[in-house]
Amino acid sequence: MSVRAAVIGLGDISALHLDAIVAMPDAELVAVCDIDQARAAAASDRLGVPAFTDHRTLFAEAAPDVVHICTPHAAHAAAAIDALEAGIDVITEKPLARDPRQAAAVVDAAARSSAKIAVCFQNRYNTPVRAAKELLDSGELGAITGAAGTVIWHRTPEYYQASPWRSTWAGGGGGLLMNQAIHTLDLLRWLVGEVQSVAGTAATRALPIEVEDTAELTLTHENGIRSIFYATNAHAANDPITVSVVTEHAELFLSGDLRVTYTDGRVETVTEEKSAGGERAYWGVSHERLITDFYARRGDSEPFWITPTDGARLVDIIHEVYRGSYPEQIAQLTEME
Repeated sequence: MSVRAAVIGLGDISALHLDAIVAMPDAELVAVCDIDQARAAAASDRLGVPAFTDHRTLFAEAAPDVVHICTPHAAHAAAAIDALEAGIDVITEKPLARDPRQAAAVVDAAARSSAKIAVCFQNRYNTPVRAAKELLDSGELGAITGAAGTVIWHRTPEYYQASPWRSTWAGGGGGLLMNQAIHTLDLLRWLVGEVQSVAGTAATRALPIEVEDTAELTLTHENGIRSIFYATNAHAANDPITVSVVTEHAELFLSGDLRVTYTDGRVETVTEEKSAGGERAYWGVSHERLITDFYARRGDSEPFWITPTDGARLVDIIHEVYRGSYPEQIAQLTEME
């Protein structure tokens, strides 16, 4: 029997989820949802499934087994909680929620529910990233001594005008850190270890938006290791994301591919083994891998391995920086709850 799938939120990122559902022989798209009635109707015509403008109505009438949450950030938590309480499995885009209070509510709902939930930190599925994780976990490289990450990208005012929620605290819960750089922060946490504390600043330096376009962070991990991080959307181009992890016996450098430079002079490289197809091929294959893996593990007794606790911790880390950089805005955001 096919798994009945539905997609809530039909913006850009939904294309990757729709492609992945269509590619799985044991999955069937049964409904879509968007608060924009015209967008929902267009998707219904294109995909040949019913469209809804309210996710609760979708749950009641379409009876999905899995929902994919691709809405603006502020709507993630409510849709996830409603699905979990209805016993429907959830794949949600990042961030888990707009703010720490909402994120904690999703974690609590997941703990009470028999349904599974995954957060889309899909870069963990990139072949070079997984190779780096395996090397670090093997102990072959010795202890980690430090790490660094960068996201140096380009966004225009028009990017935010096209989806205005991205430029606001109420809609996005933040800017660069919540929307773009969160994936690289997740990799630092996953590869190096849990983050114990963070110091840093976020600022609106170049773009006409409420939220930050630039940030610098120093993360102290529970094992005492320090990692540093810099991100901006104010560059003239989208440079490759980088993650560097230094160990006793080698340095691992991720920038698309993985380059491992050993202290004895050896150099090894791991490249991505599969190219992407579909409407958003330039985003790679990792979404498809995560989604396929989630569907394959639905019958497992254990929670999915990328947990809502992972998602909530990233929101907490980012908000530690926000509280020091935008205290008035974060106080107002908390009052909205």
